[in-house]
Amino acid sequence: MKKIFLMLSCSAVILLAQDFNAPMKAYMNELEKEAKAQDASFERFDAKRGESIFTSQHIGKKAQEMRCTTCHKSDLKATGLNVNTNKTIAPLAPSANAQRLTDVEEVQKWLRRNFNDVYNREGSALEKGDVLTYLINQ
Repeated sequence: MKKIFLMLSCSAVILLAQDFNAPMKAYMNELEKEAKAQDASFERFDAKRGESIFTSQHIGKKAQEMRCTTCHKSDLKATGLNVNTNKTIAPLAPSANAQRLTDVEEVQKWLRRNFNDVYNREGSALEKGDVLTYLINQ
């Protein structure tokens, strides 16, 4: 009985897991190569580190305390609100918004803007890969 439960649990996790499309996989591979070049001890991107990056608080470019969840909310399946423009933001979780994390140029643009807004700098390859790994699993 325990074996059956374990097999069913593993199957459910596999079915619920999201995956990147081919262009996004190629982008993730680029980030991985860059991360390895920056740190020889790099092994793989980590969703837990990504969650920490996404939820940690910093002084942003407007000298105010910010975190990604300031606009995107803690529930990534919910609609967010840009605190600077007052525009609504479609859910960030791919499980709630199938268009998320599908267009490399769009992803690169928003990573650049959002890291600058929250961290007041460009994100590293490791940070970007970790955040994307966290997001794809939402």
